[in-house]
Amino acid sequence: MTFDWSVITNNWPLLLQGAGMTVLLAAASMALAIPGGLLLALARMSSFAPIRILATAFVEFFRTTPVMLQVYWVFYVLPVLTEIRVDAFSAGLVALACNVSAFNSETFRSGINSIRAGQRQAALALGMSEAEAMWHVILPQAVRRVLPALASTWVSLFKDTSLVSIIAVAELSYVGLQLRSQTFRVLEVLTAMAVLYWLMGYPQAKLTDWIHRKFKVTE
Repeated sequence: MTFDWSVITNNWPLLLQGAGMTVLLAAASMALAIPGGLLLALARMSSFAPIRILATAFVEFFRTTPVMLQVYWVFYVLPVLTEIRVDAFSAGLVALACNVSAFNSETFRSGINSIRAGQRQAALALGMSEAEAMWHVILPQAVRRVLPALASTWVSLFKDTSLVSIIAVAELSYVGLQLRSQTFRVLEVLTAMAVLYWLMGYPQAKLTDWIHRKFKVTE
């Protein structure tokens, strides 16, 4: 067996561009999924039944169906139903943001529910409205409690961005697989992909470990 690592050195800029697209897609998805998850969590806790039911249906759909199916649905099915066509990157972004929002909503909801009722009652006794108590007392504590879970979700999302390669988003997996098919150098290309993912993912995993230690909540 002979190895030809020149396929990597000759195509390094292309692989780095794919890695950059991976980071961009993950960051954009999480930037949408954090406020999206918070809104869904508040909607699921609403006393207005129609809002609560719609939010629950949204969350359960995206939590219980495969991300790959959601990507396909946004890219292929949505244009058929609405005649609105989006490019591959936007379709992947929408699917990932909706999926992660659904999971974030449960993380936020758990964080909010973990705050003792007495703190809300004390805020109300001080003259705060329900909204003010939520914004100034409950949410700041809930955010601190959910940071470790959000960090873990980010690491998972970073890896899941590879799924959008199925609709030709030029992130690392798509670029690597295209390069593999053009050069027929399977081992070299896939090894380079694994190394790049590890170099990007390992520091994130260690940062997540630190966040878990730093923000661990003990009652």
